[in-house]
Amino acid sequence: MDKDLFGNDKNHDLAGLLKRFFGYESFRPLQEEVMREALAGNDTFVLMPTGGGKSLCYQLPALAKGGLTIVVSPLIALMKDQVDALEEAGVSATYLNSTLSATESRERLAKLYNGEYRLLYVAPERLMLPEMLERLAEWKPGLIAIDEAHCISEWGHDFRPEYRQIATLRGRFPETPVMALTATATDRVRQDIVSQLQLRNPSRFVASFNRGNLIYRVVARSQPLNQILDVAKRHDGESGIIYCASRNATERLAKRLSEQGLPCAAYHAGLDATTRSKNQEAFIRDEIQIVCATIAFGMGIDKPDVRFVIHHDLPKNIEGYYQETGRAGRDGLPAECVLLFNASDVAKQFGFIEEKTDEQEQRVARDLLQQMVHYAETRDCRRRTLLAYFSESFADENCGGCDNCLDPKETFDGTVAAQKFLACLYRIRERSGFGFGLNHVIEVLTGANTEAIRKWGHDQVSTYGIGDEFGRDEWKVIGRELMRLGLAQLTSGRMSVVELTQAGRDWLGSREPIELTRPTVAKPKSSAARSRSERAGEIQCDEMLFQRLRELRMELAAKRGLPAYMIFGDVALREMARDCPTTLEAFSLTSGVGEKKQAEYGEQFISEIAAYLTEKE
Repeated sequence: MDKDLFGNDKNHDLAGLLKRFFGYESFRPLQEEVMREALAGNDTFVLMPTGGGKSLCYQLPALAKGGLTIVVSPLIALMKDQVDALEEAGVSATYLNSTLSATESRERLAKLYNGEYRLLYVAPERLMLPEMLERLAEWKPGLIAIDEAHCISEWGHDFRPEYRQIATLRGRFPETPVMALTATATDRVRQDIVSQLQLRNPSRFVASFNRGNLIYRVVARSQPLNQILDVAKRHDGESGIIYCASRNATERLAKRLSEQGLPCAAYHAGLDATTRSKNQEAFIRDEIQIVCATIAFGMGIDKPDVRFVIHHDLPKNIEGYYQETGRAGRDGLPAECVLLFNASDVAKQFGFIEEKTDEQEQRVARDLLQQMVHYAETRDCRRRTLLAYFSESFADENCGGCDNCLDPKETFDGTVAAQKFLACLYRIRERSGFGFGLNHVIEVLTGANTEAIRKWGHDQVSTYGIGDEFGRDEWKVIGRELMRLGLAQLTSGRMSVVELTQAGRDWLGSREPIELTRPTVAKPKSSAARSRSERAGEIQCDEMLFQRLRELRMELAAKRGLPAYMIFGDVALREMARDCPTTLEAFSLTSGVGEKKQAEYGEQFISEIAAYLTEKE
């Protein structure tokens, strides 16, 4: 057989390499096609959602092809994690960044000159230094992979100016194929990435954005601490991320959760670098269960076994929300994404948008926020709504993985309720000459006796107290739905008011029947009540054995100073707890068991499984 100097098949037996190093029997969608194009020397654009296996698209070609693959990565923590994981799999990889001492850097550079590494991870700023570019010319890289490529686009959600310099690599290395990878990008951002990086007639691969293993839920935020505790209890001992809108909120929530006995830490850009790194490391290594974070806790998180993501506040746009929920369930096992929604968040966000000085920027931000609000308030399938944003259709009538599909909301003839609400808006403006906030409108409808109502004479309007068939929370639901339907609107600014739209005026004149979602203050049925076997991605197994294997994994990880998932992921442990392999041959059939891991850990896991089976007899 024709071998290269690394002992690999020059005909690129990708399936064999996949099993040998990473322990998988088959590729995920589009992975092999991407690899073949890269190995053929073609530029590629790769869009795969978080958890879709992007990294393997350049890691495996690096093993199949001689020479060095350069990986441009934006975050130091991400580089280290990826290199550690590759070394655990038996792949020779390294990184160069500011965390290394001068001695360590020299040692790694010497090995790079000797051709001992297959992959080099480097940040864009370091890559573009003149001395680094000179070294690169000597090393003659076989592939340049640009991870998180959306960072190059001003239209992306995480634009980084230093990424713009990377475009000059095309002129310096015209023969080297370039692979641009991202997990999320709209059509506009995709085009911008290709243009900015000067990709030459690239093969474009766009995987489905559908994360079938994720369950999406939106819950009206009322008692957030208790609501968060409910989710955490459903995932006892499992990792979760809670996103908050402000730094102070992350610290307050982390403190309250810690007081409830949940190991927790805060993460935001206001913390010093040492504290941020310590808290992130504690989360990665399962020393804490939950991180309360701002959006600063983002790209560098490559932890595959996050079982829940909670948004305490409304995100600014769907793209950011999708990216953040995408931190959950990267290993393909079921995970839960919960958004705690309150209408006050909408007014707050519009207020922040109004502070922007650029009118175009205001307009774009307002449109993006409206789409996010629609997602939060829709009674349609949430998965379908998310995918539509990324221009992807979803044909199934019921996705089986969102609250609206799992527990469809009841509707009712809302004609009378809509008439009362919209007429109240009309009468309030007629009386005062200007609009009021949603809470005030509802207080008029329900006949409240407040100072503001008396001051403005709203206890004298004909709609005062006509809405006593619903409580205030129920009227809020009705009011927000009428706004979503375009019959009323929330004005921009910090002092947002609810106004009757022209469509609302026309409807009041026509009195056509209208169907609304039945407002309820009752707690919705938990999607967790569904049988685990019905969930996408679930692997049924002996749960007691699974826990024992988790404990063994934790011990081994602690000894090696590694995150537990780098030993074996939860998928591998669940397969072991399902199949109970007691020989090395049977053990090797487990997903994620490559040659190196089988040699290092096989006997220990087999012994633990055998001991458990003996105890059960």
